[in-house]
Amino acid sequence: MKSVDEQLTILMRGVDFGDALTYKNMESELRQRLQRSVETDQPLRVYCGYDPTSPDLHLGHTVTMRKLRQFQDLGHHVVFLIGNFTGLIGDPSDKDSARPQQSDEEVAAKAKTYTDQAFRVLDPKRTEVRYNAEWLSGLSFKDVIHLASHFTVQQFLARDKFAKRHAAGEAIWLHEFFYALMQGYDAVALRTDVQLGGTDQLFNLMAGRKLMEAFGMKPQVALTVPILVGTDGHLRMSKSTGNTIGISEPPEMMYGKVMSIPDHVMHNYAELVTSWHPDHITELFTQLEQGTLHPRDLKMTLAREIVGLFYPTKDVEAAEAHFVRTIQQKQLPTDMPELAVQPGETIVDLLTRAGFAASRGQAKRDVKGGGVRLDGEVVQDAMLVPSPGPDGIVLQKGKRNFVKLLPAG
Repeated sequence: MKSVDEQLTILMRGVDFGDALTYKNMESELRQRLQRSVETDQPLRVYCGYDPTSPDLHLGHTVTMRKLRQFQDLGHHVVFLIGNFTGLIGDPSDKDSARPQQSDEEVAAKAKTYTDQAFRVLDPKRTEVRYNAEWLSGLSFKDVIHLASHFTVQQFLARDKFAKRHAAGEAIWLHEFFYALMQGYDAVALRTDVQLGGTDQLFNLMAGRKLMEAFGMKPQVALTVPILVGTDGHLRMSKSTGNTIGISEPPEMMYGKVMSIPDHVMHNYAELVTSWHPDHITELFTQLEQGTLHPRDLKMTLAREIVGLFYPTKDVEAAEAHFVRTIQQKQLPTDMPELAVQPGETIVDLLTRAGFAASRGQAKRDVKGGGVRLDGEVVQDAMLVPSPGPDGIVLQKGKRNFVKLLPAG
């Protein structure tokens, strides 16, 4: 087993509470738990819950699942909790209105495929799968009142989504308050050392700590990780908004969806989804900022990495070939003029020299308007200096102007 310091470095990487004091406190508590684990040779019990709101897990789910896998690889015991009871209500943490309630049959149908999908990330031999209906369905009304007695209405109304709805005079249904109580009781039932969740889940995780104390237990360590942005580039990845990348989707579909994400969220994906070392991520995005790495090339590297987490190399290569053939090249004319790129020439220079723009000012406006593409990707930097390989790259303005850029000499 690795030392406490080594484990702590790995496990706290990527953890974010949005509050330095909370980070410091949780790091200190985790250190104590790890120290105890090393001394007694007893693994920590770590869990994360997933409500079956849809039959498919997506990349957003894998952010916490990859953290669970880190605990597994360090020798700790992981519980993959399927919220087949909490899923009846749905977590209001990330919603601006109440979720539609599901029936038992709907939840059961969606939960069927969760285990197999989870094992695309987790080690099945070291994963305990549980369902929270085991303990939540047996609670009496008296039990629920006891759980509720540890919280105030003000605590709930202070939460961001509830506060906004309350201020706007919108309905907040009483059953929505119960969700945090149920999730908090999960920690009591599982007697866990650590719970994982997204940053929007912090209130629910802290509710678990509070209830564990109320039941005479040592409160769990709460670790939250950032939210993965969806393919739209703005909202969190969620099936209800249709901006997801499913982990069981065909490789060519997964590759294409990664290529569709806006450039400004590439760093979010690199940090939360890939297996890249932080130093490698820093190096890639430094090259991007300096203009030595094209956004398209970085995105293709990102797509290869993400698809490769779930599929063998041959499938990744086939997915990339499919994308290049059907997306990047589908509008290319079979015959187009060629232009040798001279050292230091920018996109503005080339648009002007190719006759696609009457002036450098017009070329800059074309780029700013999103009308210029390089190998199918929208050019965002007018001063980009392209570096074509032997086979060349295609510079496109609008729908009819194409030129193949080749290296000088």
